[in-house]
Formats: sequence, C-alpha cells, structure tokens
Amino acid sequence: MPAPKSFSSEHGLETLPPYFHGFALMHIAMRRDAARLRTAAPQWNTAGTPWWQRLRETIEWHHTSEDDVLWPGLRRKDPDFDAQARELHEDHEELDAAMDAVSTAIARRGDGLVRASHTFESVLRDHLRDEERIIFPVFERLGEHAYLAEERKVVASAPMRVMTHLQPWMFDGAPRRSVAHVSATIPPPVRLIGATLLARRYERTLKGLTK
Repeated sequence: MPAPKSFSSEHGLETLPPYFHGFALMHIAMRRDAARLRTAAPQWNTAGTPWWQRLRETIEWHHTSEDDVLWPGLRRKDPDFDAQARELHEDHEELDAAMDAVSTAIARRGDGLVRASHTFESVLRDHLRDEERIIFPVFERLGEHAYLAEERKVVASAPMRVMTHLQPWMFDGAPRRSVAHVSATIPPPVRLIGATLLARRYERTLKGLTK
C-alpha cells in the first residue's frame, strides 16, 4: 500500500497541486510576517502598529472562517475530518493568546515585544504545520471542483477591511506562477483594483513597519 502524500507549504509551493495555492499563499504570508515582526521587535516603531493590526485582523478572519465556514463544509463532505477539526480549533485558541500578547506589548510601546514576537512566530509555525498535515489530504480527497466551491464561501465571508488587504498581502513575494494561477480565480475588476490601488495602500502600511 503506497504511503500517504506529505503536503506542506513550509518550503514552497512546488509539491502542492495548483488549486491548493490560494490557501497555501495565506500560510506563507503569515510565516513571512511573523518573521517581519520578530525582526522589527527589538527597535519597534509605533508607525508599525497599523501593519500589525491589519495582520492580526487577517489571521483572525482566516481561522474564524475556517471554524465557521470551511470546517463545517468539509465535515459534510468528509466525515473522517470531524475529530481533526476539533483539534485545529484548540490550536486557534492558542494562536489568539499569542496575538493578544503581541498586541499588549505593542500598546506598551514595544515593552516585552521581543519575547511575544518569538512566541507568536513559534505558535504560528507549529499551528500551520499541523493544519497542513491534516487539511491538505482532505483537499486532495475532495478534488479541485469541490474544494474550490468551499474556498469561494470562505473568501466571501471576509469583512471589507480584510478583503481590501487580502490580495496584495497574499501576493507579496509570491512566485509568479502561483500569482497567475490564483489571479485567474479572481474577477478581473477586483484583480485590477488589487494590483493597483490596494497594492499601493498595502505598500504604505509596510513602510510604517520599516521606518
């Protein structure tokens, strides 16, 4: 009997089916920004606070949409997923606590941020590794058509502040091939706004982090 496939975005997208890439790019963006926070933490500039707030909102939406939209949809189509979904929900609670600690440190003008940023990055990486180990095989069992139908429901659940941040945030530093594949699933007017107006707004937020 062949061994089950091991899927992960931790070292790139080459081993993942293209229809995984939208979901995987969000995980890659989270890891990238956890590293940015860790790098900025020792000399934190309060101009970076809006960047953190947007990142936290996006991560909170991501896992809330999983708990409320994606996991229930997958349960209906894959009964074996039920117990694993409960495990992932507990991970989300730990991640929320780590983000609370970062927000508290930032409110104190960076006091305690070095430790909080390291903890956040560690918790996030462990969570994403566990989530991908569980969820990517479920995506494969569902197949492209069934999975993308669920993904569209997830994206539609995003509040406006997240929706206007999502496209440039996901595509920041992403491989061209993956950007092209994911872009093909976005309506052309939305794709154009994301690549122009929203991209410029996103870049201004990044400048606040690096001042």
